[in-house]
Amino acid sequence: MARHVDRATARKNVIVMLLLIGCALAIAAVTAVGLLWDRKGKQSPGKPGELAAVQSVQTVKNAYDVIVVGTDPEGVAAAVSAARNGLKTLLVDGRDREILGGLMTLGWLNSLDHNYDREKNSLIPGKADILNQGIFMEWYKKVEGDSFDVVTAANAFNTLVKNEKNIDLLLKTKSIAPKLAAGTNGNQKVTGVTITKADGSVQEVSAKAVIDATQDADIAASAGVPSTIGRADLGDEKSRMAVTLVFRLNNVTPEVWKQVQKRLKDDGDPNTDANELSAWGYGEMQKYPPNNKERVKMRGLNIGRQNDNTILINALQIFGIDGLDPKSRAEAFEIGKKELPYVLEHMKKLYPEFAGVELTGTAPELYVRETRHMLGEYRLTMIDVLENRDQWDRIAFGSYPVDIQRTSPSDNGAVMSHPLKYAIPFRSIVPLKVDNLLVVGRSASFDTLPHGSARVIPVGMATAESAGAAAKLAIDKGVTFREMSASKEQIATLQDMLNKQGMDLKAYQPKPEAFMEQKAYPGLKEVVSMGLVIGGYDNSGFNTQPDSNPQRLLNLMQGVKRVNKLTGDPSGVVSGMQEPAKQPLTLEQAAWTMAKTMGYEVTAAQSVQELQAKGLLQQATIDSIADKQKLNNGDTYMMIRDLVEAVRKKK
Repeated sequence: MARHVDRATARKNVIVMLLLIGCALAIAAVTAVGLLWDRKGKQSPGKPGELAAVQSVQTVKNAYDVIVVGTDPEGVAAAVSAARNGLKTLLVDGRDREILGGLMTLGWLNSLDHNYDREKNSLIPGKADILNQGIFMEWYKKVEGDSFDVVTAANAFNTLVKNEKNIDLLLKTKSIAPKLAAGTNGNQKVTGVTITKADGSVQEVSAKAVIDATQDADIAASAGVPSTIGRADLGDEKSRMAVTLVFRLNNVTPEVWKQVQKRLKDDGDPNTDANELSAWGYGEMQKYPPNNKERVKMRGLNIGRQNDNTILINALQIFGIDGLDPKSRAEAFEIGKKELPYVLEHMKKLYPEFAGVELTGTAPELYVRETRHMLGEYRLTMIDVLENRDQWDRIAFGSYPVDIQRTSPSDNGAVMSHPLKYAIPFRSIVPLKVDNLLVVGRSASFDTLPHGSARVIPVGMATAESAGAAAKLAIDKGVTFREMSASKEQIATLQDMLNKQGMDLKAYQPKPEAFMEQKAYPGLKEVVSMGLVIGGYDNSGFNTQPDSNPQRLLNLMQGVKRVNKLTGDPSGVVSGMQEPAKQPLTLEQAAWTMAKTMGYEVTAAQSVQELQAKGLLQQATIDSIADKQKLNNGDTYMMIRDLVEAVRKKK
């Protein structure tokens, strides 16, 4: 009996011990979760994750419904979209990559440029919905937040792909070239790709549709799709935005990060701040004296945390790099790696919180902002963005500031405007002259200026998701992408498909911006479209009422000359004038500046009549000028509008 009681007691003791252990484990688990998640439910820095192996197929079929070229975020989104719509899909990459995610995971661009629905939530402080749901949002919910660990991001991309049985993934090919055949109306037709594999073997793979998701529209270019390079559409054939080599610093402990947050929150600058994951500010770094003055400049620091007490910094700008040339890209790495020790030394002098950090590496790939701008069935314009325009064939939305980074050390860059919300048309991913091909990402059919906003990854992933669904519709209906781009019925079907699959592509009617109500707005549109007037983050630079001056107009006309390929030289119109930036601008002086830009040899007194006689200045514009001895900015914009419209007609 006593033995039986001892066993019962022992059982009770074991049960109690198990309960206590269970409670302890539960408390530990809750504590761990608490450490890994912040109040917003986003994952915060904790233990670094392990990089999952990416499985590349051993055997590639000879034919697929869709081939997606490129494993950047846009390529993943396009392939997943196509696969979920029932299409047998080959996702193939021509770079020496072992993981997915490209610019985010190998270029280390680990802070997101979100697009928020600023119009919808403009009356609710601190509240803004993220535009572009769908696959982008599905991926975003798998990472830590607005900045993320690149391992987490790579694993999230890998999960999206490996969960789709319709996707075959092939990495590390030596080359990928389009297979071409004669199409209709004199166009070429892409019928698949020719792949040179890592072992040197060559395989031709056919497809009913191809999606070019490479950063530089490589497949489109090889197939003969026309494009412009850099800022060529603004008359500047050589300039393009700086490239960046992202770098990594270690020993950024939670205590160090608290110091980062305190500095940026106490800074008093509304454009600097830090949360648990991201920091943006440290504007004094823009004054960093580079060792390589001709090729390098720093901007304020954009910082994203990793899960291992390291941070990634997007701030080192390198100039004169051709992103399409492998030798030039290699030169950028060399320039950046030589400069970074000096950068870190300067950071430590300015900011005590960085005293203990070390430089531990640079991104495996370069962050190239712009190369080709494809010519498509529609080219997104700066006015589309300026006026927050909807498009009948909308497939994505943007609202990110039109961020034009520096093109040279002497350039300051610019935020051209901050849109509320604008639509990306399907026509902007349909290239001219080549059928069976769609182009997604930063090299789609965007003019240089709107590209400054539309190039961000969330927009690219949305257009890519739309491309995958469009391939399904085109195949099922037996239509080309070009035919689809002209059919309101087909586009409505596509939009309905995408809405049902998690996107939000509803039509909208934006309210006019305040600057659009100005009398001189037609002139303002013209100068903004040429990149000559900058609105800034709050669009305050679009006020047309401030007084102009002879120097300001001369600067504007030098830009008009460049964009429109005019042959005159207006530089002498301020010769002998004391402080031309402080003098009032008369109608006569303004007309003379414009006449000289056109190459006319006339006196100031003759200029108004000369411009009118040539059809370059309208009487209505002259009559609208309230004070002809003191023109304001709007007056000059309207005069420029008259001149440019007349020049355009003559061409």
